[in-house]
Amino acid sequence: MLMHGTTRRGFLLRGIMGGGAVTLGLPLLDAFLDNNGTAFAATLGGGRLPVRFGTWFWGCGMIPDRWQPKKTGTDYDLPPQLAPIANVKQHVSVLTGFDVVLDGKGNLPHLTGNTGVRTGAPTDDWLAIRAPTIDVLIADAIGGGSFFRSLELSADGNPRTSYSFRDGRSMNSATPNAVEFYRKIFGPDFNDPNKADFKPDPRIMVRRSVLSGVTEQRRALESSLGATDKARLDQYFTSVREMEGKLALQLQKPPPAEACVVPADAPAVSGDTTDVEQRKINHRLMAQMLAMALACNQTRVFNMSFSTAASDLRQAGQTTGYHQNTHEELIDRSIGYQPTVDFFAIRNMEAWADFVSALAAIKEGDGTLLDNTLVFAHSDVSYAKNHDVLGIPVMLAGRAGGKVKTGLHIQGNGETISRVGLTLQQVMGISVDSWGIDAMNTKRPISEILA
Repeated sequence: MLMHGTTRRGFLLRGIMGGGAVTLGLPLLDAFLDNNGTAFAATLGGGRLPVRFGTWFWGCGMIPDRWQPKKTGTDYDLPPQLAPIANVKQHVSVLTGFDVVLDGKGNLPHLTGNTGVRTGAPTDDWLAIRAPTIDVLIADAIGGGSFFRSLELSADGNPRTSYSFRDGRSMNSATPNAVEFYRKIFGPDFNDPNKADFKPDPRIMVRRSVLSGVTEQRRALESSLGATDKARLDQYFTSVREMEGKLALQLQKPPPAEACVVPADAPAVSGDTTDVEQRKINHRLMAQMLAMALACNQTRVFNMSFSTAASDLRQAGQTTGYHQNTHEELIDRSIGYQPTVDFFAIRNMEAWADFVSALAAIKEGDGTLLDNTLVFAHSDVSYAKNHDVLGIPVMLAGRAGGKVKTGLHIQGNGETISRVGLTLQQVMGISVDSWGIDAMNTKRPISEILA
């Protein structure tokens, strides 16, 4: 049975697999849209294409002289740590010089700056957080029109790596890996009515494709589509199966290898991916699946954490991680900065570019998924060596359905970073005239980014 329309579950194919119901979301096809490709067809209730909002977080900031552009406006330059975004620069705006105002409060490393950015009120105590994070405010306004009110994801394998919360006692825990995320977005109805505590088995779901459960429904749908939609749907189903194949490899026992010798004391398996290159691979896979979830209207609000605030990333074979290096690595006098810290900062921006590319790769209506999304990327500090909360790096990606300009560098000149949060809420349709608490309260949105 094909479920369609602007319902809570969006456009769906529903079928049976392994004795349980499976649900597969569909991308927005031309058949669902008006002749301009900007709204749902009148037969589906009309209305504009949904606009999504999300955050993307990385820990330990950057080295200001290596990250901050010198030029403002549309022709901004890309210093070495921003160079990885070259291929997506047209989609990304860079905001520098916006500060978290401490107003006499202490600066608790990796917390104060983060809460100042996300809640408009810095705190030096988790339990003293005084306001919801901006994603929660936006999800309250727009999250009801999709299956999940919001999706929280952590690429490091830890469900507690989440910076989404209503207050200090109610954090929204994250989906910590690609397998669990797959199960979450592709199997919401996969349940056994005879077992109250039954949980979907990802081994079954990836070894027997969810596509096999909707074969008849898929064929019926394809028979009613034009050539363009058929090609798009085929590309989408191919992407789903390729994703399942990648996940299946993670669940299979590796083949014998004579040179492999298990050490006497096997290391504990934590599930974390601290090797920065492996983290990037895991993150890229999760970003691609998130793009599918957004395209299928599984959610309209998301939070992706690439690393923790006190970043846990490491280089393969090294015992000293990113965070420790920000404090202990000496500045190389011949180049004027910490080379290992610089290495990690560049890897962070490579991951950010991967994320933007994943959303830009999906066609939607007369544009792309990214065109109908607004992503707010930020860190917890600016210069991690001294936990500075002045000039915390911020980037925006996407056009929010045409409401936002892209490809700009805007210099804040020391003004409060809560101006960013106020602007994001207004763009997403929230009726709010001011945002932030005490010295961070502002009534001034950043008009330069508004289309």
